[in-house]
Amino acid sequence: MQLQQVIIVYKAGDTHSQRWAEKCARQLEAQGCHILMGPSGPKDNPYPVFLASATQAIDLAIVLGGDGTALAAARHLAPDGIPILAVNIGGHLGFLTEPADLFMDTEQVWQRILEDRYAVQQRMMLRARVADRDVDPTDIPEEEPFYTALNEMCIKPASADRMITSILELEIDGEVVDQYQGDGLLVATPTGSTCYTVAASGPILHPGMEAMAITPICPLSLSSRPIVLPPGSRVSVWPLADRELATKLWMDGVLCTSIWPGQRVDIWMAKYRARFVLLRENYSYYRTLREKLDWAGARIQYNNNHRITN
Repeated sequence: MQLQQVIIVYKAGDTHSQRWAEKCARQLEAQGCHILMGPSGPKDNPYPVFLASATQAIDLAIVLGGDGTALAAARHLAPDGIPILAVNIGGHLGFLTEPADLFMDTEQVWQRILEDRYAVQQRMMLRARVADRDVDPTDIPEEEPFYTALNEMCIKPASADRMITSILELEIDGEVVDQYQGDGLLVATPTGSTCYTVAASGPILHPGMEAMAITPICPLSLSSRPIVLPPGSRVSVWPLADRELATKLWMDGVLCTSIWPGQRVDIWMAKYRARFVLLRENYSYYRTLREKLDWAGARIQYNNNHRITN
């Protein structure tokens, strides 16, 4: 990979990640690389300016923060195929990020990238739009505004003074599947299956899959169960009986827009993928599950003599 123009993003308000970003910028600029650097957070979105002001193709995005910082990078950079090196500096859980200890020797990291000694993991993403009842859900012109998510799209109400129960009707490929009464509905990618979805008792999907997991949030029915769909499916969600006009669409935990009476949310798999650079030579998704979710297994540990070879 060439390093001629690079984005460096750090977690807004975190001085530790900002210092690391400044260090990386100095090192790469000394090698003749043009740097676009700025903070990313709930009130800071540097990507539209970066993409509009880029004088040439962007080779790499270095994202220093946690999973939320990495999610924001994926939403904005995946459509252009820009690879993302996300490092857990200033973050917490770190499902999507490389561990900070692999980033201590940054000069060695740049050398590895220049010599193509890394892997790229591609992760499925979702797109969504809010449409009126007279719009065909299969008719999706490219110029129409969309919302993009790496983890999940969520339809649920929001109110400043009370908890509101939502009633949502689910359609898959034009056929009504169920009506859910509860806190909302999640449509997640395999990446998002270990986030809000797993907290709502949804299934865990391997990130190498292409699938969508639909999970009701606290449904008032024991028969309302999660559903896993193939990637070509079209999902439509209609809010019903929303007298307070409180139903919202959220992407990766970020508020997108309100959904008004007569409107629905259409969700489908994006054509592009998020591309994450992996530095770990022994990367294991199952080890990540054990470590990040604190899987304890059996309380009593037994010897597995079947693993012993002569």
